[in-house]
Amino acid sequence: MKMKTLFTYLLIAIISNSALSQTIENSSHSTSGYILADGTIENSSHSTSGYIKKDGTIENSSHSTIGYIRQDGTIENSSHSTVGYVKKDGTVENSSHSTIGYVKDDGTIENSSHSTIGYSRGIK
Repeated sequence: MKMKTLFTYLLIAIISNSALSQTIENSSHSTSGYILADGTIENSSHSTSGYIKKDGTIENSSHSTIGYIRQDGTIENSSHSTVGYVKKDGTVENSSHSTIGYVKDDGTIENSSHSTIGYSRGIK
């Protein structure tokens, strides 16, 4: 799984705080992956792509740590350098605090130009 796709999944997981499984769809409503209630990240073929552990550690499918999700919405890489933030209002920012996208209340994911780039089903 590409790092950008995994990053998108992680942002959605932070926003949702849901115990339910989530289906991730692209802008054409085709399923591109799933985040299961136990933190397992799967691609559209249900192959495991990674894991989000309860302590916020993010692992790839080989269980190597690739990053961390902090309680305050900060996302860090494996070297603990900040790569982005997710604000409580759903705004997603890069490490320079520039807005790169939004996660709407209905699970719609938009880029910084407010164009829909995908959906997350299962988010309250």
